[in-house]
Amino acid sequence: MPLELSPSRLPRVAAPGLYVHIPFCFHKCHYCDFYSITRQTPDRMTRFVDLVLSEADQWTGNAGPVVVPRTVFFGGGTPTLLPMDAMRRLINGLRQRFDFSQCNEWTVEANPATVTGEYFQMLRECGADRISMGAQSFDQADLAMLERHHDPDDVPAGLELARAAGFSRLNLDLIYAICGQTLESWRKSLETAISLHTEHLSCYALTYEANTPLAVRRRLGRVSAVAEEVELEMAGEARRRLRQCGLEGYEISNHARPGSECRHNMIYWTGGDYIGLGPSAASHVQGWRWKNAGHLGEWENAVGAGALPAKDVEQLSPMRRVGELAMLSLRLSRGLIYSDFQERFGVDAAEAFSAIITRYTSQGLLEADAAGARLTEEGWRVADALASEFLAEAATMDCSK
Repeated sequence: MPLELSPSRLPRVAAPGLYVHIPFCFHKCHYCDFYSITRQTPDRMTRFVDLVLSEADQWTGNAGPVVVPRTVFFGGGTPTLLPMDAMRRLINGLRQRFDFSQCNEWTVEANPATVTGEYFQMLRECGADRISMGAQSFDQADLAMLERHHDPDDVPAGLELARAAGFSRLNLDLIYAICGQTLESWRKSLETAISLHTEHLSCYALTYEANTPLAVRRRLGRVSAVAEEVELEMAGEARRRLRQCGLEGYEISNHARPGSECRHNMIYWTGGDYIGLGPSAASHVQGWRWKNAGHLGEWENAVGAGALPAKDVEQLSPMRRVGELAMLSLRLSRGLIYSDFQERFGVDAAEAFSAIITRYTSQGLLEADAAGARLTEEGWRVADALASEFLAEAATMDCSK
């Protein structure tokens, strides 16, 4: 029987992460699996802001988690498609409802085809301090394949506008293993991104998510995926080259100068607590996990009726949480820190995972010491497979109780 959720069912703890999903886009890229919709009216966007603030009100009572954001992330969709007045009202409304006195990072995703200096100025004045821009590629053929509606020159122009507005923390998203992309064209995109001197770069392999138009085209034989070995070479090239430039790979897909890591995403990768607002937004509080309704109308109806729009609610067992923390920690360059497991769950992770750690250390895929275990350079190539083994081992321990 599906679990139902209300704030009062959850522990009274501080939730340091706040995510807001703004689903509006002017075009749905055919590889994108995130919930987004096009051709929305200003009235619908105004109502969207009203309802996000109504959803936020549900987290301001005297029961359940207390939202005290240390980090905020506005994702989408294209958040900067929200009209300026609506965005300003959304930000001010959230500030009225939650205590932002400890907030030390506020990220807004932006599309280089739609940004303006005026909009960036408004965001900066309202407290946002980090921009994540979807460059994806600096090759026109790659952009056409991805159905991105911006030109390569829009990216440096957008960064210039952001810097002029006072943003010093900037990220670029890049995609590799794009259909038809070569190692040489990937290197050129990477070099162009490096030349723009952002403090953070995210490099993601193109994935063929089920039921996206791109996945359908692949199934019909109209496009071909890049060979796995070439994809791995592209990933390795990014890690090597970005390290040379002072951008360390602190997570499998993310590279930053020291101190410029994405603090919000670190909450996800360390199994922390966060509340998501808006359609399809995910949340996690002390082992309780759920997603909001992934359809704007369904989300609107639930929030309008004064209910949490929560779907897929689950309460993780302690050992499932241990397994997921191990899986997520392996994505980080620092790896598994044994003291984290002891402090949070009372589990000796070195003992619990000793067989896996011993096996893969002997194969050169992990390195371990008294403090923890982490992937070697060779281990990064099979990170997902290794992480799944830690999760499966924890599940075995769970079932044995």
